[in-house]
Amino acid sequence: MPRRLPARLRVQRLQLAILTTLGGCIALPAAAQTASPEPKATLETVKVTARKREESLQDVPVAVTALTAEQLEKLAIKDLSDLQGQVPNLTIYAARGSNTTITTFIRGVGQADPLWGVDPGVGIYFDDVYIARPQGALLDVYDVQRVEVLRGPQGTLYGKNTIGGAVKYVSKPLPTQTEGQVTLAMGNHGQVTAKGGVGTAVADGQFRFRVAAASLNRDGYGKNLTDGSAVSDQNTTSGRVSAGWFPTGSSFNAQVSVDRTQDASHMRGFQRLNVNPFDPAKTPATTGRYDIATGMPNANRTTSEGESLTLNWGVSDAWSLKYILAHRASDTNTSIDFDGLPNRTADVRAEYHDSSQSHELQAAYEGQNSSGVIGAYYFDGRAGGTVRNNFFNASFGTTNGLVYTQGKALFGDWSWRITPQFSVSTGLRYTDETKRAVVLNQAFANDQFSGTPIAVPANFDKSRSVTNTSPRLSLEYKASNAVKLYTTASRGFKSGGYNIRANTVAFPSSSKPFEDEKLDSLELGAKMILDGGRLELNTAVFHNKYKNVQLSVFTSYTTATGQPGFFGDFTNAGQATVNGAEVEFLWTPTKAWRLSGNFATLDAKYDEYIDRNVNVADQKKFTNTPKFQASLTLEHSTTLPIGTLRSRLGLSHRSKVYPTTDLSEALAQDAYTLVNAGLIWEKDAKLSFFLQGSNLTDKAYKTDGYNIAALGVLNAYYGPPRTITVGGTLKF
Repeated sequence: MPRRLPARLRVQRLQLAILTTLGGCIALPAAAQTASPEPKATLETVKVTARKREESLQDVPVAVTALTAEQLEKLAIKDLSDLQGQVPNLTIYAARGSNTTITTFIRGVGQADPLWGVDPGVGIYFDDVYIARPQGALLDVYDVQRVEVLRGPQGTLYGKNTIGGAVKYVSKPLPTQTEGQVTLAMGNHGQVTAKGGVGTAVADGQFRFRVAAASLNRDGYGKNLTDGSAVSDQNTTSGRVSAGWFPTGSSFNAQVSVDRTQDASHMRGFQRLNVNPFDPAKTPATTGRYDIATGMPNANRTTSEGESLTLNWGVSDAWSLKYILAHRASDTNTSIDFDGLPNRTADVRAEYHDSSQSHELQAAYEGQNSSGVIGAYYFDGRAGGTVRNNFFNASFGTTNGLVYTQGKALFGDWSWRITPQFSVSTGLRYTDETKRAVVLNQAFANDQFSGTPIAVPANFDKSRSVTNTSPRLSLEYKASNAVKLYTTASRGFKSGGYNIRANTVAFPSSSKPFEDEKLDSLELGAKMILDGGRLELNTAVFHNKYKNVQLSVFTSYTTATGQPGFFGDFTNAGQATVNGAEVEFLWTPTKAWRLSGNFATLDAKYDEYIDRNVNVADQKKFTNTPKFQASLTLEHSTTLPIGTLRSRLGLSHRSKVYPTTDLSEALAQDAYTLVNAGLIWEKDAKLSFFLQGSNLTDKAYKTDGYNIAALGVLNAYYGPPRTITVGGTLKF
């Protein structure tokens, strides 16, 4: 019979067992005390669909940044332009003259010209549907599940080819029970915001519904000094309705979605940087960032909408099919006063209209040692409009036209796990695209743009077709459970087209098409989870060879009557090399502290840029491409007697950047740093209140501008000033 331990030793052993079970959370008496570490913080797992299947962000061998709904709220992301500073080598902002027209560049690839007939270099996707035109593409962030930003060519995974990268807006999915949230906020500059969404399900989840809406209002950052009306204000309403059928016991479901956004804001204000030589009053340059003195109607309206049908069918445990039918359209009616003065020196009224329909069929496979997707895509788009130009109240002309785009594509991307540590993935895309441009540009004798034209600078109906095959190859190596390495070689492609502003009288060659862009990219990356799961570190270096870079430029000339004129041309720079490196990190040393950020470098140089038969590559620079970017965000959470207080301090820095292709030093933005901060008090899981501040130092920084010597125009558009927002969110 075993010997019974003394009572004192039995008690000590019991104490030790209890302490072991509780993880050492209760201290031992001094004689037997054992140090126990503070409970470790661990990072949440972020799921993305960058490869058309749900995966952990750290498992995807792609340079991608994903921001969840919670992160977007903490960072006070109001629309897609607020992503600048949060993603390496991303430039994204509201284009000249509009609140809802987007300009996006990734790793030096993009397109700043919003005129129809020009494709963006970075694709914007709303719930897997491609938004073809920049008007209305600056999406407001509400009722969102996450936003993904993929850097580099994405042709083998996406229905519409995107040469520079993709920004994916993923809205909240249809729920299986009643849920929702409402956010109300107000701030300086008369800001009043209301947004939210609610969803429910009936019949044991077979039928699911969701409704979301947002009303975003703000007084102007500046005024029209002519009549006192607001400029750089916001008056945007947006809504989405979605529904789905998920039959019980079936692997099939059908979902429909309808969205609409209307922006009824006024003109964007800007700073005039010179005395216009054609201004009889010789009005001095302005000192304010946003005040103008236009005599044009202060109107700037954009309406965008879309409808989609998505069918999902789980054919087997391994195979699934997905079909997406979508339609999108937008209409813009805007005033563009280049000179910003009451007299008619350079007054433009512009109307843009576009409509597109797309079909996409995907077959996805998820096996034990291989997975992938193959798909077919069809796009049919129509974009056009009318631009009425009044120069010096003496020259009256219109730019009219339509561009029809029809694209067909087959794409596939497949991954094989060769060993537990080593994987290979390949992709291929075949594109067949036709563009037809119908252009009629006319000159008139009066500001009514009526009667018989006195000249026809361009009148042509031309088409061009192109095919392209773009491959991708990626190798992945799992060095350890904590470190994953990858290298990817891929090709990106963007078709050429026609210059809608063609002036074949002054420039006979302007009716010829500009060429297709091609980009060959080699990337090496590493994704690491270190410090016991508390540090996430992602790095990438890349080397890109960029051919036939499509550029929108202004060319000044003298007309036959001796008057100055300018011509909006579209050209190709021959070749360029872009090298860069990116680092993203997220560290939670304790449950109370969180440190995140990124830094990126970019060396973009033209190797060949032929201008008038001369290679001027050494005189040219990439636009919207700073050489260095960095951001740092420090977050802290404090447990209070009631709820939790979360605080945030953020810094973002960008080196000098040229926003326009003329490389005007007056419009160039020198290096600058923005400071943001926020406080969020979470009373419980359902109710929270916040105080958010952006650009707290009220830094003046240029985002865009115009430099048109023939019109005496030199003006700069600025980013938002200091903004303070206070509000609350209720979840249910």
